[in-house]
Amino acid sequence: MPTHGTDDNAPVINGHSQSRATILPICRSLAAQIDGFLETEAPTPLLKQVQEQTRVALGVIDEALQKYRFVGFLCKLFQSERRGEVGLEELSLSYNGGKDCLVLLILLLASLSKHPKAASSLPAKLQSVYIISPHPFAEVDSFVNDSITQYSLDLARYAMPMKEAFEIYLEEHKNVKAILVGTRRTDPHGHLLTHFDPTDKGWPAFMRVHPVIDWHYAEIWAFIRHMNIPYCSLYDQGYTSLGGTTDTHPNPVLKAGESTQETLNESQTFRPAYELVEDDAERLGRDW
Repeated sequence: MPTHGTDDNAPVINGHSQSRATILPICRSLAAQIDGFLETEAPTPLLKQVQEQTRVALGVIDEALQKYRFVGFLCKLFQSERRGEVGLEELSLSYNGGKDCLVLLILLLASLSKHPKAASSLPAKLQSVYIISPHPFAEVDSFVNDSITQYSLDLARYAMPMKEAFEIYLEEHKNVKAILVGTRRTDPHGHLLTHFDPTDKGWPAFMRVHPVIDWHYAEIWAFIRHMNIPYCSLYDQGYTSLGGTTDTHPNPVLKAGESTQETLNESQTFRPAYELVEDDAERLGRDW
């Protein structure tokens, strides 16, 4: 997708139009796809559920955009002439290349296209943070790199425990007050979460925003496949929940043909992740 070029709505400074790169073309393209999906009668009950989940998630993201400043390029042009809170970005996105945060990324970008100041204030890249597994898959790192290019991400990477990583991230990004997270209800510690939850005591302080908290596993995949969104290749190899190479395996439920747990090994063939149906089976390929 194009991420730069002349913007017809570029601000005029001292009589000159200021052409610049922004994420607006990406946002508008994704918004058009999602609008088309929501305006079309769903052909299946599952996709009808996905439409409703999408509307809820977009509403949560819109609420976050109203609560937290998302000021980009235009204010920075005037940085030398303004004092105080200039060019602040209080929102960030937690992104690790997994299916859930991928859906969240698409929804966030689509929402930004309808931001009241989208034409003048969207940045060149989307602020985001990646907490890297201690034993990362090469396929995940490759897909994350592809995402940086395709979706114009300004991705800060930290290869350390999550708590320490967020401490450093917030120290380096002092304006961040809220981070959008792709946690779902069936994830560990997800059963009591709401759309907006402050971090727990003892953790770096920020608001966790969970737009897809109530999405089911099958709904995530229905959205990805219906929207034709590229995803990490590991999902086509039977992985349904991605961690690191030492604790993540293809899901035994997706073993092609009949087998027992004793005969299961990673050289065997597995069906793709989107063929799994039950939420409770999603993490059967994880060691924890």
